Amino acid sequence: MCAFWPSVGRNRAVRRGWRCRSARSGPCCTPRAVAAPVAEGAAGTGGVQRAHRVAATAGRGVRVSRPCEDAGVAPRGFDRIGPRGAVSSTHHLGTAAAATVLARGGNAFDAAVACGFVLQVVEPHLCGPGGELPAVFVTADDPAPKVLCAQGVAPAAATIDRLRTEGCGIVPGTGLLPATVPGAWDGWLTLLRDHGRWELADVLEPALGYAAGGFPLVPRIPVALGTVAEHFRTHWPTSAVTWLPDGRVPRPGETVRLPALAATWQRLLDAATGPSREARIDAARDAWYRGFVAEEIERFCTTPVRDETGLDHAGLLTADDLAGWSSHYEDALVADAGRGWSVAKCGPWSQGPVLLQQLRLLSGVDVELPGGVATEETVHAAAEAAKLAFADREAWYGDPAEGDVPITDLLSDRYTAARQALIGPVSDGGLRPGSPGGREPRIGAYAARPGAGRGTGVEGPGTGEPTVSREGVARGDTVHVDVVDAAGNMISVTPSGGWLQSSPTIPSLGFCLGTRGQMFWLEEGLPSSLAPGRRPRTTLSPTLAFRDGAPAIALGTPGGDQQDQWQLCLLLAVVHGDLDLQAAIDAPAWHSTAFPASFAPRGWEPHGLVVESRLGADTLAGLRRRGHDVTDAGAWALGRMCAVGRGEAVPGGGGPGALHAAVDPRSGVGAAIAL
Repeated sequence: MCAFWPSVGRNRAVRRGWRCRSARSGPCCTPRAVAAPVAEGAAGTGGVQRAHRVAATAGRGVRVSRPCEDAGVAPRGFDRIGPRGAVSSTHHLGTAAAATVLARGGNAFDAAVACGFVLQVVEPHLCGPGGELPAVFVTADDPAPKVLCAQGVAPAAATIDRLRTEGCGIVPGTGLLPATVPGAWDGWLTLLRDHGRWELADVLEPALGYAAGGFPLVPRIPVALGTVAEHFRTHWPTSAVTWLPDGRVPRPGETVRLPALAATWQRLLDAATGPSREARIDAARDAWYRGFVAEEIERFCTTPVRDETGLDHAGLLTADDLAGWSSHYEDALVADAGRGWSVAKCGPWSQGPVLLQQLRLLSGVDVELPGGVATEETVHAAAEAAKLAFADREAWYGDPAEGDVPITDLLSDRYTAARQALIGPVSDGGLRPGSPGGREPRIGAYAARPGAGRGTGVEGPGTGEPTVSREGVARGDTVHVDVVDAAGNMISVTPSGGWLQSSPTIPSLGFCLGTRGQMFWLEEGLPSSLAPGRRPRTTLSPTLAFRDGAPAIALGTPGGDQQDQWQLCLLLAVVHGDLDLQAAIDAPAWHSTAFPASFAPRGWEPHGLVVESRLGADTLAGLRRRGHDVTDAGAWALGRMCAVGRGEAVPGGGGPGALHAAVDPRSGVGAAIAL
């Protein structure tokens, strides 16, 4: 009998596709293959909700991740492969919604938007309507990678002096003060208008159905609510009304409805009128940013609420802030990753270039992953490369529209070679930004102090996105979705913000605002200093990878500062280990904590290195001898990766026309579907 599926015999489980290579027995603690009965037909609102339900029956079309808690169990999954489309996301209901859209004739953009809205409902502790998103994509007509920036900006009233007068030493991570303009609605609608084919009502229907009709809570939502329940009751009563039925923390699996959010979406759909699909989408955008949503946000922000400073502060957002902002397109940054591969990322208003810098720094290293497991030398070099890249992030990254960001120099051969020379045989504990083009770096006084912010006593709920504590314990998160279709459209999106535990619910709208402003510094003259109209340097970091110039893989993960480190682990496994997507995701991961964190209280650990034990006892011992302060997070603890790819480019792929999907078994509720 199988330890994870006790009522199922081994042979029956294997026949059903529940695969595991445990040394003990059976397919325990492994991704379970289930069927998604996606219906085909015209795109309409009538059947989507019924069609995209995921059945708990046997099948080969879906891979749903299960948390891997037993170090003795080694799940070895396989890429899901199909000819029509592939989806991977951090929640199975979002993945199923996207797959249904593809099956019914929608393209990758329609599918991604449908998934994104579902994730706002079913993972409200990870993202919400009041959050933001960046996307990297290619279209069937243009293989050149583009970026959609839907990261909102700081309000006009958000100045360093204003927050200092409010008693803040850093921007708080909770409440209303750190709110930026919510960008997710405009971002999703812009992608749908410009690159999708479906009507807004059709892509929104699954999410609207879950909000109005109810959805089952994943276990981590009650856990998050349990940590903030008293704060809700005492200081954020509007959140208590929404999330604490009868004043109690709901149970895992309990059905919860969000009628206020459903009503908001319905009002936006009612406003979506016009002579064309594009005009109707624009009308819905205007109803948010120049209509009733903006008005309600301004009204709510006038009321002081408790934040983690222990004080009550009103918000700074106004309706004018929303009316004056919109998402926009940019060219992606592209850098060589070796062996015919290249990688496309968002610009330095995100942390995306950190991944490019790490790849460039490792171009002079003999990367070794025997059997898919990185060697001590490889992990050490990657950790040192991460320290250098993140030090540059601290000194140089920020909104390029507001100041000089020397990104060309940071990625140049000359600068990379000079930085490679700093990677020695032992761990370096300093914060060592470089001098690209001869410029002198400047690090904020708060960030320059090792350990700053550690152990700080703050009041209020958690800030949300810092996925994993030093010990590997989940503390918060974001979401991710990747989609590819048969026509050649491919998109990677990392939505986040608007976490239920980080800001009080606006009762008339049914959602809360984001807190991305906590990534600004309250010190003048830094690339990421707080200023009106400036984008915060976000951690959100979707990725496209190209092989021989052709789009190959869309990938991404939740994880705050870890996102571009866990993605590095996957890319090294693909590029240098020739692993397929699922094997690369399953490979042991690691990340450094030796740089200032992006989230309050913004601490850092000069030699900190968090690893999975599957790297091996000898490797962990060797890393400690090199001076790393190693934390063993467990066998399956680091990463929440999603990925899709094209079969002609993925190692071990199914060839031309085959579309691949894979999902991280560590995530618990993520799912990958190919059809």
